Amino acid sequence: MNNYPFVVYLLAMAGVTYLIRMLPLVLIKKKIENKFILSFLHYIPYAVLTVMTIPAVFSSTAHIISAIFGFIAALIAAWRDKSLPVVAAVACAAVLIYELVGQYLLPQILVF
Repeated sequence: MNNYPFVVYLLAMAGVTYLIRMLPLVLIKKKIENKFILSFLHYIPYAVLTVMTIPAVFSSTAHIISAIFGFIAALIAAWRDKSLPVVAAVACAAVLIYELVGQYLLPQILVF
């Protein structure tokens, strides 16, 4: 088996990843004072986490409706300042309740 293309792709990926992380440290020597750039950099982790989490939430259950119920339950629990384990438990309970009970009680109304 010829591993040459794989090695080339691996080295290219490693180089690009290294450059993306190394160049800002080398090129920017002084403290960033621009409020727009600082706020942009501040919100990047939240945006990336959201983009990674939301698709997984809606594709992780057997029915999209149970995912919506779990998501709404998690939003309500988070809005009421509950801790992360409590929010996760509430979302899981909402999904479980729909999967066990709701699909039999509400099949004509909520199932597409």
